[in-house]
Amino acid sequence: MTTTVLLGPQRFRLTAGTVVAEVAPEGPVVTITAGWRDREMEDAELDEVMGGRSHNLNLFHRFGHVLRNDRTFRRAGAAYNRATEEASSLYRLRLGHALDAVYSTMRRDVREDLADSALRAGLQSVRDIDAWYLWLTHELEQELRAESGMDTSEVVGHHRDEIREILSGAAALAIAGGHVGFLSWCLRLFDITPPPELPVVGWSAGAMALTEHIVLYNDKGPAGVQPAELWDRGLARAPGIIVMPHARRRIQFDDPARNQVLAHRFTPTRVVLLDDGFRLPVGADGTLPDTAKIVTLDGTITTLAQDLTTTNEVEA
Repeated sequence: MTTTVLLGPQRFRLTAGTVVAEVAPEGPVVTITAGWRDREMEDAELDEVMGGRSHNLNLFHRFGHVLRNDRTFRRAGAAYNRATEEASSLYRLRLGHALDAVYSTMRRDVREDLADSALRAGLQSVRDIDAWYLWLTHELEQELRAESGMDTSEVVGHHRDEIREILSGAAALAIAGGHVGFLSWCLRLFDITPPPELPVVGWSAGAMALTEHIVLYNDKGPAGVQPAELWDRGLARAPGIIVMPHARRRIQFDDPARNQVLAHRFTPTRVVLLDDGFRLPVGADGTLPDTAKIVTLDGTITTLAQDLTTTNEVEA
């Protein structure tokens, strides 16, 4: 049986400890706080929340050890970082123009069938750009693996073996939030794939990393409204969904047009909001509870149960 629970931010409501105690009442709880980066080991409060039985994998510090002791990886990693930054800038450029075209189409007062055709084509262009970017980042990662020798490196291999041994004795795995890009990279570098039978709890960025695809978003940042960006691949422990923590602080709920584009862009994947204190158990096949708060295809924010009820009423 696969147990995966995604949680909203823990800054104001500490539900992680309660959930972990439910899914794994006894035994060591392996924790990952790599998203905190240089604050990774400041986990005394987290250990207390976990009932004093946490074992931090210290991925940030392991990553630093790899950089210091594997010159080939360090050199290839620097080139990889430059390439991914360039790829990201090209992606943002293409994505911005494509989404602007979609929003402009939605505002045009033209014949309905023509607008619908243009909108469908525009959304497909956005999806194609997303798919291109995922392909490109995958190619760059394969290039890194070949040039850095990370899969044959003795230094990386030593850490992977240690991590595998620690996880083999874990009762649960808890993944904290922070910088989702660095977190997801550490998970791949150290080849962390929790076995299906190991209960996993993730919150904020940790929840994002457990899905198939990580999407960055912020409608209320200092730079103003920014397009949601398909950032990276996740562990796919929670398939078929994209999660958005800090939803109330980062999403403009009063803009149904943007929400509608967001939902259609990623369909059939569901866009799920994770607010403070919210808990989302996810089935191995991506099954969600009725209480899951989602962005619907018509741009509204509602629960999964209400959306299914509305859909059934329309079809009837």
